[in-house]
Amino acid sequence: MASRIIPVDPFDLVVFGGTGDLARRKIIPALFRRWCAGQMRDGTRIIGAARSERDSEEYRALIGDALAEFAGPAARDADAVTGFLAILDYVTIDATGTLGWSELRDLLNPQRVRAFYFSVGPELFGPLAERLHKHGMADGESRIVVEKPFGNDQSSAEALNRTLTTHFQEHQIYRIDHYLGKETVQNLMAIRFANMLFEPLWNSQYVDHIQITVAETVGVAGRGAYYDHAGAMRDMVQNHLMQLLCLIAMEPPAKFDPDAVRDEKLKVIRALDPVARDDIVRGQYLGDSANAGYREDVGNPDSTTESFAALRVQISNWRWAGTPIYLRTGKRLRARASEIAVVFKETPHSIFGAEAGRHRNILTIRLQPNEGIDLDMTIKEPGPGGMRLVDVPLDMTFAQALGPEAQDVPDAYERLIMDVVRGNQTLFMRCDEVEAAWAWIDPAIRLCEDEALPVLPYDPGSSGPEDALALMHRDGRRWREIKP
Repeated sequence: MASRIIPVDPFDLVVFGGTGDLARRKIIPALFRRWCAGQMRDGTRIIGAARSERDSEEYRALIGDALAEFAGPAARDADAVTGFLAILDYVTIDATGTLGWSELRDLLNPQRVRAFYFSVGPELFGPLAERLHKHGMADGESRIVVEKPFGNDQSSAEALNRTLTTHFQEHQIYRIDHYLGKETVQNLMAIRFANMLFEPLWNSQYVDHIQITVAETVGVAGRGAYYDHAGAMRDMVQNHLMQLLCLIAMEPPAKFDPDAVRDEKLKVIRALDPVARDDIVRGQYLGDSANAGYREDVGNPDSTTESFAALRVQISNWRWAGTPIYLRTGKRLRARASEIAVVFKETPHSIFGAEAGRHRNILTIRLQPNEGIDLDMTIKEPGPGGMRLVDVPLDMTFAQALGPEAQDVPDAYERLIMDVVRGNQTLFMRCDEVEAAWAWIDPAIRLCEDEALPVLPYDPGSSGPEDALALMHRDGRRWREIKP
């Protein structure tokens, strides 16, 4: 099952913050892999822009080292690396001043797509947009890519949207959430809307509950200053988990069109009930003999910011009324794992008797690290002597289903950057969607702060605070085990 490569027309891509960590680890290696796949035509140019003084040759040397470290097996092809580095340029630029802007404009071709990737701190989004507009680079086929965090609350998100839309039209703004570029996340839409099997069952009549888990084994060391200000609620729940929730719960759009899809996602956010105090659990990881605890990592011994959050949420619409959705995310947990589990109800009557046990179907969408889809089915356990039931998975692990070709599936950044070039906004957030997400999460964050909702300690390598288990136990349910 070979993936079909559709080349895009030559384009200019400017990476602001082109010497930074995100550019070196993700953005430039993603572009390099698309170059190797033959998706980028001759004439394409990639321009790094940052405040550090260097020339294009020095920048190519920097990126060559980054490709060797982060681009995987493709970087072993010396000819491919040489060819890719030849399309790179560099401009020393002052994001808040005048240095470098005329030079940047002169490098660009106004007759082609010009994409500007804001791989910088959010405080620079506005100044960059303003200067691109001032120097005549915001017209025609120009578009900007904005990384999270997109605001710190509803008011700051609205202010940022106003700033960006002063200089660019909404169809030119691509608010990126890399989770939406994952192959399995997009397969979720295919499973729902391209198969008759699931959609009739995709409602509160047949679904008992849904669990969405994004667990990480790493701490926040190196990101302490940012993370202690944001916390898991702002850093993960408001964007990544919210996007997964929207895709799992939205109504079928009229067509696979950017605004049609985003309209349905917006309806889900607006239908979310306010979160009650008893439906939120917050936690901080402790230290152990090998690693520091959260407070040591952020350098704040009095921090009350959460590195773990679990929530029970409800959607007030006809499809999902009465079906709880449980969200969970945290640092320094047992394993690195992201998954969505749709847990169906048990059969209304078992003909096999109580001794056969209780069984239910579970559809699990694994986002990382072992991407794939499982459907737990109940079958007879082999052997004589009665009807004994056992649950077995129908497993579509990408690595097994696609074989060696699984290694060639584009990663999230590859897919999303190419969508920017094509002008396809389906997998990007619209301004009203971002603002609605903040409008929902802000009261929950204030509730935590105003009522001093405790931040509970938990051991590294665990599943989080014990109270998170109780969040489900009181409903007669259990979290799924966190495992890779």
